[in-house]
Amino acid sequence: MTMHIRSFAAISETAPVALHPISRRSPREDDVSIKIHYCGVCHSDLHQARNEWHNTIYPVVPGHEIIGQVTAVGDKVSKFSVGDWVGVGCLVDSCQECASCKEGLEQFCENGMTLTYNGRDRHDGSITYGGYSEAIVVSEKFVLRLPNALDKASAAPLLCAGITTYSPLRHWKVGPGDKVAVIGLGGLGHMAIKFAHAFGADVTLFTRSPGKQREARRLGANHVVISTDDAQMEAVSNHFDFILDTVPNGHDLNPYLNTLKRDGTMVLVGLLEPIEPPLHSGILVMSRKTLAGSLIGGIAETQEMLDFCAEHGIGCDIEMINIQEINQAYTRMLKSDVKYRFVIDMKSLEIEKL
Repeated sequence: MTMHIRSFAAISETAPVALHPISRRSPREDDVSIKIHYCGVCHSDLHQARNEWHNTIYPVVPGHEIIGQVTAVGDKVSKFSVGDWVGVGCLVDSCQECASCKEGLEQFCENGMTLTYNGRDRHDGSITYGGYSEAIVVSEKFVLRLPNALDKASAAPLLCAGITTYSPLRHWKVGPGDKVAVIGLGGLGHMAIKFAHAFGADVTLFTRSPGKQREARRLGANHVVISTDDAQMEAVSNHFDFILDTVPNGHDLNPYLNTLKRDGTMVLVGLLEPIEPPLHSGILVMSRKTLAGSLIGGIAETQEMLDFCAEHGIGCDIEMINIQEINQAYTRMLKSDVKYRFVIDMKSLEIEKL
């Protein structure tokens, strides 16, 4: 038996995101059914709705920053009960058998993780639909417990923007005494500053906008460097232990690599292909610097991140919208006209009639 529910979907790359009926499966023995209360809006949602990555399967129901409440569980579910507040992030399944999955790194599943939306279910071959909908059904292993201390709405973007920045900072063991820089002050960048500050690092924001200095310091940055100012960039040459680059668009990496210390690491969390202008490999070779990449986090690490946020009072700075405003939100997002993440109040979907 399946559930027929309301969602907002794109039916083509030129169509607005609009009301669309979808079906959800009844819970399998290891499944959790969730009523969705809040869903964050990620730039990936826009990419997929408009087929900018050329892999969208229509209709596509975006949304992978999901907060909701358990409404039913399968017979073999042991971690969750009806009424629990939970989260679902960017992935809802993986092979569970490869080396990465066995190490709790499901995001690097060597047989391909199953994305929360625009993915294909490993069991029945159906297309996955995301959080711009009334409800979702997810395997227990990929459901996260929401700590009581977290604000439910501002917790939603932690499931993508949060873990995307938390994971590399943890993996490269950022801590007290480290000089850390964050490139870009958007949905990811503002979370990176909060986490690096909470880890005890000395935090610098790289930005092109002088007007962001006060805001950066409010979020936890100790310093701000205007990246278009040659004198300021020269002043931090060979300065940083670690740089997290959160900018999703193509840009010149070389000036930032010059600010790394010997043996320093710069990590990309955006998809910048191709890298233009070309990378000057001598910057890396002559000082044993590393340019690396990182992708969200595994389920255990994502739960760790949520618990860390609850312990340290960290949430995402959000602007709440109704689902009917999603297309305007996309337009504003392209202009960076949000501080710093839109979150949909899914109660607004209830007024829609199929």
